Amino acid sequence: MTKRLISLFSAIVVSSMVISCGNKKTGEAIIAPAGMHTLDLSRFGKPFAIFVPDTISSHLQIIEQSNGALDIIVGKNFAISINEQAADIELRKQDVKTDEVNKLKGFITDEAAAIMWESEIIHPEFHFLINLKIANSDYTIEDIREPESNLFSKDAIQKMFESSKKIIEIKKEKHS
Repeated sequence: MTKRLISLFSAIVVSSMVISCGNKKTGEAIIAPAGMHTLDLSRFGKPFAIFVPDTISSHLQIIEQSNGALDIIVGKNFAISINEQAADIELRKQDVKTDEVNKLKGFITDEAAAIMWESEIIHPEFHFLINLKIANSDYTIEDIREPESNLFSKDAIQKMFESSKKIIEIKKEKHS
């Protein structure tokens, strides 16, 4: 009975957080890509929504870290961390290039505000980092790297990367 109540409560919480919200910029409906849902992060102090994988078949976790990061994890193939400051992309590229253990195989994407790369220790690894300016604030979004977990496939990293690049600003409506 307790498990059933917890499951019901979890479903209600997830349903309230995963919404098909309207675009506050234009009033148009936000259409999530196939297999994705729109997650409004305004209740966590973020003025935007992000597309996340379908949470019906995968467990959604939103974790507010003590360092200020907001981690979003959906199942085993989607895990991103959002930080409220821009990262130094050139410094990160230099760190990736000079890593003696996790050797760089190549940059898949190399833009002024975003990088995605493949590296390898024993098996290929894929990672990304994106800087965004939303509502006059700087944010960095990157994959969560947990040493004890399985590595993300290139497709999983690509999905997180694209989702992060398509963040939608939610503007608060002004009342007169």
